[in-house]
Amino acid sequence: MERWEQYEVWAIPEGEGARWEMVAAFEDFEVASAVARKRQRNVRLIHAVYEGNKLIEKHVLADLGQIREAS
Repeated sequence: MERWEQYEVWAIPEGEGARWEMVAAFEDFEVASAVARKRQRNVRLIHAVYEGNKLIEKHVLADLGQIREAS
């Protein structure tokens, strides 16, 4: 199976009961980082490793803004 990695920008939209949603994914860290910094709040930058279509590793690189955990 093919193994690949990407940098993902996740955000929690405003509203009651909102959950983390992927906003965008990039191969390049610099681009992903710039996109994450442009968002106002509740943003997480993640380095994700996939094998085929399955996520096998993820590392939170940055939490930006007013992060709160949503269930």
